[in-house]
Amino acid sequence: MGTPTDLPPGDADPVELPGYVVTVPSMADAKTQSHDGDVPTFLDGIADPQRREDAKAASDLIGQATGASPKMWGPSIVGFGDYHYSYDSGREGDTFVVGFSPRKANLTLYLMNGFEEYGDLLDRLGKHSIGKACLYIKRMSDIDQDVLQDMVTRSYAQTSGSEAATDSEGESGPVRPRGPSG
Repeated sequence: MGTPTDLPPGDADPVELPGYVVTVPSMADAKTQSHDGDVPTFLDGIADPQRREDAKAASDLIGQATGASPKMWGPSIVGFGDYHYSYDSGREGDTFVVGFSPRKANLTLYLMNGFEEYGDLLDRLGKHSIGKACLYIKRMSDIDQDVLQDMVTRSYAQTSGSEAATDSEGESGPVRPRGPSG
């Protein structure tokens, strides 16, 4: 079993997203799977009161931005939307489109299309750091939540191939898959 950072060459294949190539482990190696865990129970069980409040705020924001219901992935990731990927080799799997995890040091948000085209929004976001597809924030109060909602909305639309549930003014609309997959 491995993760994208410790797999030997050949055990991971690229997943093509619009304008991006992301390497993920094969389904045989993937440790984080969705399950029927109860998201509100998970969020209520977060020991630190500030982290619990921030996780609930992140869940609400992402749910509004995507129009998707939250689902547990592994023991501590809340994911929104379903993304099915497949490789030319025939291997395929499923993951979430956007997600978050209330880690001890940071609230970690996962935007599968990365941050390359979000420079304008990152400049206005507030205190944060980023990894390849991870956005790390200490507290929701440290950031401009409208900017975060714009980022989530764009990421969800690009990764899932659907129109976002809300625009930057909070106007709601249907999430409509595009193309033959949905």
